[in-house]
Amino acid sequence: MTTANFPIKGGCDCRMVRYRMETAPLFVHCCHCRWCQRETGASFALNAMIETDRITLLAGSPEAVDTPSASGRGQKILRCPSCRIALWSHYSGAGAAVAFVRVGTLDDPDALPPDIHIFISTKQPWVILPPGTPAVSEFYDRKQHWPAESLARREVLLSRKRT
Repeated sequence: MTTANFPIKGGCDCRMVRYRMETAPLFVHCCHCRWCQRETGASFALNAMIETDRITLLAGSPEAVDTPSASGRGQKILRCPSCRIALWSHYSGAGAAVAFVRVGTLDDPDALPPDIHIFISTKQPWVILPPGTPAVSEFYDRKQHWPAESLARREVLLSRKRT
């Protein structure tokens, strides 16, 4: 449940790269898969999915780093070229059209709690999930969990890909 008033700003630790999310994300998911655990060095990754054209760079230019993913199709992680903080990713499914913004890089990360917990089949056993937030063993059905507005925004993205 998004509590932010948009736009909201974020950036890396050294403040070389600063960005602004112009609107609410499509969806926020907390991924507990082993790949995210390894990549972050933590128990999960918290990503806000948003159309890339709704992110405005305010300072600096992140560097894209190709990394493997569980799908085998890889992802591009955009990192600060100085402090190397991961700011967002582009996965092969949506490509550059959708950014998975690392919620922890927002100036107010409390504003975007997860809409869903995914891949809880591999979550750390000591992580206690909050009641009331959907949680699924692996991935989820968008039509079942995404708000209607986000589904409509996704359709716009898909129609751009087809043309």
